[in-house]
Parts: sequence; C-alpha cells; structure tokens
Amino acid sequence: MLYFVPTPIGNLEDISMRALKVLKTAEIIFCEDTRVAKKLLSLLGKKFEITFGDKKYFSMHSHNEKYLLSKIELSIFDKEVVYLSDAGMPCVSDPGCEFVRFCQENSVSYEVLPGANALLTAFASSGFCDPKFLFFGFLPHKGKERDKNLKKALYSSYTVILYESPHRLKKLLMQINSLDKNRELFLIKEATKLYEKRYRGNAQEILDILEKESIKGEWVVVIKAGDESIKGQISKEDILSLDISKKEASKLLAKIYDLSPKECYNLILKESN
Repeated sequence: MLYFVPTPIGNLEDISMRALKVLKTAEIIFCEDTRVAKKLLSLLGKKFEITFGDKKYFSMHSHNEKYLLSKIELSIFDKEVVYLSDAGMPCVSDPGCEFVRFCQENSVSYEVLPGANALLTAFASSGFCDPKFLFFGFLPHKGKERDKNLKKALYSSYTVILYESPHRLKKLLMQINSLDKNRELFLIKEATKLYEKRYRGNAQEILDILEKESIKGEWVVVIKAGDESIKGQISKEDILSLDISKKEASKLLAKIYDLSPKECYNLILKESN
C-alpha cells in the first residue's frame, strides 16, 4: 500500500492525525530529500511525543522519478510505503504525479491524504469570492514564454494563483502593473509560518509597500479575475514589435495610455537609445 502524505508548509501543527498514524506505521519512505524528511519526522516526534522507529528512505525527485519507477519491484508495496514532498501536497508543483500514474498502470493500491496546501490557503485568504480559479504554479523564469503565460493569466477571465520566488517577485509586479495597473491582487508571504504577511491592492501599491520591507520567503500571488472585455488588450511591447514607423506607434500608444502622441514619441525615442 502506498500513501501520499502532505506535509506542513510552515506550522508543524498542520499535520493531520491520520498523517501521523501513517508515518508511524510506514516501513519505507520515498521523499524529495531524505535529509529534509528525516528532520521533519524528528521535529514531529518531539512535537507530538511520537516514536516513529527505523525506516528505509529513498530519494525520489523530479530528476530521477521516472528512472526509479522503471526499476522498482512491485513486491515493495506489500509493505506500508509513504511518499512525502518537502512541504505541501505531493503532485501540486511538487513531484509525485509519475508515482500516481505508476500505481494506476500497475494496479498498486494507493491513497492521497488531504492536508496543507499553499495555493488553497492563499485563495481562501484573498477575499476574491468567485469560486472558479486557475492555478499556474511557477511562471517561466524569463523571456517570451514568461510574458505569454502572464498575459494568459491576466486575460483568462478567471482568478489566477501563481507561485513566485522572492528573486522575481518585484519583476512580476512590475509586469502586471505595465499590463493592467488597476488589477486587484492578493499576496501572501510565508503562509502559516511565524512571519506570515498578507498584502492586498494593485501592483504599484504593493510594490510601494515592499520597498520598505524584506521580500525574502515563499510567495503566493492571487490575481483577481479581470474584465473579459480587456482579454485582447494590446501592450506597449506588442505595439513596439510591429513593423510600423515610430510616428504611427506613438499614435497607437497615445490612445491606450491617454497621453499625447508627442509624449509617446519621446518615450519611444528614449527606449530606442
């Protein structure tokens, strides 16, 4: 039997009684990082006064998951086996999906336990009451693919949830500001941890606040659903990429940004230098 066990994303008390019971009886643990898993069980043992006993640990992460599954013997599942991700729910922006598929294709009994999840915590905390949302996980780090996916998120007509690293958070907010400066956002930093913080407003308002604060930590960004009428909105970058004269481009930009053609023309000249 295989159990997929979600682990706390910050607060140890978010582990469920069922998860503790499964971890106690498990003989084999597959996990992203054996050091992280062993430390987690040590902390849980002290917190809840539980002795987990000796177990066999195997590292299974996104880079070796398929290879290990091609070598695994089905007899291993005659024992109690657990898969853990480092934090949160397996298969949700974490490894585990290939393991689930393996079980389905090889008639291995498995259960996925409910538990801590950053995206649902952020969505419930946002106050954005539309029950429909899209989860984009992490956007591509850079380039056209990042721009393309962000535009999909903004113009989807759904509330969208993203994960973002502190290294790219301000860049993300600046990109959103350039595409839709009035879009309402909700951000949560270090969800469930001691220094959890929440922010609500448009991109520029949140950027202004973050100029005075540390942005270290894990971030979830919730983008409120936009008006479907702006789904096809053209950005400044779209216009500048067209094969038209600077004069024609400045006229188009003037209509979008409510500026004079002369102001837009000067901006184009400045950016081209």
